[in-house]
Amino acid sequence: MTTAVLAYSGGLDTSCAIVWLKEDYGYDEVVAVLVDVGQETDLEPAIARGQAAGADEVVVLDRKDELAENQIAKALAANALYEGRYPLVSALSRPLIAEAVAGVAADVGADAVVHGCTGKGNDQVRFELAFKATHPGVHVIAPLRDSSWTREDEIAFARARGIPVETKPDAPYSIDDNLFGRSIEAGALEDPWVAPPEDAFVLTASPREAPEPSEVIVGFEAGLPVSLDGEELALAALVAELNERAGAHGIGRIDMIENRVVGIKSRELYEAPAAITIIEAHRALEDLVLTKPELVAKRELEPKWAQLVYDGLWFSPLRRAYDAFFAETQRLVDGEVRLLLDAGSPVVTGRRSQHALYAETLASYGAGETFPHDAAAGFIKLAGLETELAAARERQPTLA
Repeated sequence: MTTAVLAYSGGLDTSCAIVWLKEDYGYDEVVAVLVDVGQETDLEPAIARGQAAGADEVVVLDRKDELAENQIAKALAANALYEGRYPLVSALSRPLIAEAVAGVAADVGADAVVHGCTGKGNDQVRFELAFKATHPGVHVIAPLRDSSWTREDEIAFARARGIPVETKPDAPYSIDDNLFGRSIEAGALEDPWVAPPEDAFVLTASPREAPEPSEVIVGFEAGLPVSLDGEELALAALVAELNERAGAHGIGRIDMIENRVVGIKSRELYEAPAAITIIEAHRALEDLVLTKPELVAKRELEPKWAQLVYDGLWFSPLRRAYDAFFAETQRLVDGEVRLLLDAGSPVVTGRRSQHALYAETLASYGAGETFPHDAAAGFIKLAGLETELAAARERQPTLA
């Protein structure tokens, strides 16, 4: 008897994949693994959908806290924004889901692991590199890459097989979400000239309809957010609360043309209110606490970390090396940051830390300031030596 273990989302693609695995690939058993990473999917209908599609078992694994405490925590330490904008919502969840699926496959002695990604997407790379890292040698199947389907044809196929689907032909957005945010693509969004329709957004209100600005104070310990307005919260709960509060002000909407791993550009919408707010606050606190060389080095490595994770290399030794450096920089990043949640933007209005390197008496222009002005002339003289020499060289007559 042959068994395939499927990374099951509960959506259209992976529900159809259950049928294809049995009818087209000839597997006797299909185990659908639904990993709960805080997505909005109603689990009971998703389980019923998997059973209706013919899954022999639908396994539900709760990985919300692990996503928060591992992937999200490391992304926040890295201030990770791919191409300066995208906080890696889906890229963070994929290695966690793949590792969970690989674990089930190993436990049941499966012949293959399966994902529902197409040949155009980033997620096929993320899933398969994670499978290779966590279950070396396992056979990987990608039904939607092997046989391309339009969403309209998939919907018709699912309905013909009695699989209840929620996607409607007139609003065929492709949605992925977890507790860190949402990604939205396809349909009308494929035309980069078309403005994002309001019905694409769930976590964020329109900035034009935002309420009056409100303040929030984010508390940090060792670089991680641990409290809102003095109330201590676990990271998953803090992200959920800040998604709601910042999202109400239209914060965290991202509309970008993105360079995919597979060499094409795509138009992507994202909603990540908490991610954008926390990263803004975290950077402000780091500015206060870290030394200048630490900040310069860290700001150089942050986009490299984001690129690495975006490209599916979560399990790489280089990512772990970056994390070790970031962890060292975060030891003293304790304190609070006050932000004004305004229409579409989190604005830092204050920051404080017992480890601040900012010294008011050195920076002040008022009475009692302690800056050693008499040392400045000598500093400039030494710093300018090479500049003067280079300038004098430029003024020498050219030798024949």
